[in-house]
Amino acid sequence: MSKRDLHLVSETAFDPQHFHSALRRVAAGVSVVTAGRGEEITGVTIASLISLSSEPPRLMISLGNRSSAYPLIARDGWFGINILSSDQLARADRVSTPHLAGPQKFEGIDWSRGPAGVPLLQHAQAAIACEVDEIIERYAHAIIVGRPDSVELAPKLSSLLYWNDQYVEVDRNADLDLLAEVSVPLTHVR
Repeated sequence: MSKRDLHLVSETAFDPQHFHSALRRVAAGVSVVTAGRGEEITGVTIASLISLSSEPPRLMISLGNRSSAYPLIARDGWFGINILSSDQLARADRVSTPHLAGPQKFEGIDWSRGPAGVPLLQHAQAAIACEVDEIIERYAHAIIVGRPDSVELAPKLSSLLYWNDQYVEVDRNADLDLLAEVSVPLTHVR
C-alpha cells in the first residue's frame, strides 16, 4: 500500500460522518433482541451480536441505553437473541418500526416463551435465550454479556445481513447456484 492510498485524519479534524460511513461498510448479521416477561415485552433489531467466548460460552450485544429492551434486560436479567434468516426482512422492519411499542412489535410474528419467560421468535435461524452475565454502561450504550441457556436452530441455512444502510439476503443454496453460474470452484466455498 502506498502513502497516497492512505487517508490519515488527525483527531482535531475527526468527522463523525466519516466514522459512521466507515462503520456502514462492515457487513453484519441481523438479529432481534427480545426482552421482558408477561405482557411487558419488547424487541429491537440489532447488528451488534458478537461471540465473546466459546469456553465459557458468552455472547455480547450493544444496545443504546434508551432502547426499549435495555431496562427490561437490566430488570429481569434475561434476553433473547434471534438471528434472522434471509426471508425475515419483514420481521427486522417490524421490530425496528419507531411508532410500535412493546407487544405491538410482535403482532403477526410467531413467537414463544423461552427460559425465564423471555420471548423467542419462531423460525429464526437461531433463537438463543441468555441470562445476563454482566452489563457495562459506556457512553450512550450498554454492553451486555449473556450466558446462553438454550439454543434452537432452524434447518435452513440463510442469513439476513445489514451492509451500507441496506439489508442483504444470503441464502446458502441460492448463492452456491450463483457461484456455480460464474464458475467459482466450490472448493473455495466453505
